[in-house]
Amino acid sequence: MESPPEMIPNRTYAILGTGAVGGFYGARLQQAGAQVHFLLRSDCEQVRQNGLFVESPKGDITLKVNAYRHPSELPKCDVVVVALKTTHNHLLPELLPPALKDTGVVLVLQNGLGSEEEVAKIAGPERVMGGLCFLCSNKIGPGHIRHLDYGYITLGEYAPDYRPCGITERMRLIASDFERAGIPINLAEDLLLARWEKLVWNIPYNGLSVALDARTDELMANPDTRTLVEDLMREVLAGAAACNRPVSESFMQKMLDHTEKMTPYRTSMKLDFDTRRPLEVEAIFGNPLRAAMGAGAQLPQIATLYRQLKFLDARNRR
Repeated sequence: MESPPEMIPNRTYAILGTGAVGGFYGARLQQAGAQVHFLLRSDCEQVRQNGLFVESPKGDITLKVNAYRHPSELPKCDVVVVALKTTHNHLLPELLPPALKDTGVVLVLQNGLGSEEEVAKIAGPERVMGGLCFLCSNKIGPGHIRHLDYGYITLGEYAPDYRPCGITERMRLIASDFERAGIPINLAEDLLLARWEKLVWNIPYNGLSVALDARTDELMANPDTRTLVEDLMREVLAGAAACNRPVSESFMQKMLDHTEKMTPYRTSMKLDFDTRRPLEVEAIFGNPLRAAMGAGAQLPQIATLYRQLKFLDARNRR
C-alpha cells in the first residue's frame, strides 16, 4: 500500500450529495470556519439564492454556501465527502475526479458495505477513508435539512480487502475539523468491523421500517417487532463473526438502548420508499449477505427480508 497523501492545514471540503447527511455535516463544517463546496442538482438555484437551512435541536443554521450544479464547476478540494445514496454510485467516475486534489482524500459517508472498494477503483485505495454516521436527519425540501437527533461519526482508513489500518494522523486531522464543528468522532482501527457494527442498526430498522410501514419507536414498542429486531441483530452478529469481525452482544444492546431513547424516526430507507426513490437494498442487505454466506454463514431472516425488499422496491418504482 502506498503512503497516504499528507494533509494540510485549512483543509477544503467538497460535498457530493447535499442531502440529509451531506447537507447537515457540510453546513456544520462551514459554520465552524471550513471552506466547503456543495454539489447539488434540482435545488441548486434555490440554494444559491436562499442558502442552506438546517433545523436542529443544537441550533438552526442558515448559510450562504458555494453551490454548484455540475462537477466540472467544483474547485479541487483536500477532502471530498461522498454523501450520495449508494444507488447513485454509478455516477462517481464522473463526480469524483474533478473535485479531488492530487493530494486529496475521499471520505465515504454511506450506508452498507463495499462502497470504499468502488471509490478505490477511481481514486486509488491509499486515498480512501470510510465514515459511519449515526444520525437522524431528513431532507424535507429544497435546501432544507431537518436534524432530529444524534450526529456522531466513526472514521476508519480503507485498505484493499478491508485490512485493518490502525489510527493514522490523517484521520486525526480530519476528525479535528469535524470536532471543531461540534460533531463527535470515534476513530476506528478496523473499518470493516465498524461497518459491520453499523449494520447491527441498519439492517433491522431500515428493513423492517419498509416491510412493516413503521417508525423506529413503533418497532421498539411492540413486543413482536422488537423480537424481530433482536433476531435480525443476532444474525448480523453471526455474519460479522463469519467474516472474522466479531461484534459483541453489548454493542447490540447499546444500539437497542440508543433507539429506545431516539426521537421517533422514519429511517432513510422508509423515506426513500415513501417518495418512490430506489432503495439501498444491495449496499445494506445484499453485499453483507453475500460476504457472510461466502464465509459459510447462513442468515435466513436477513435473506428473507432482502428478497422482500427487492420485491417491494421493484413494485414501488414500477
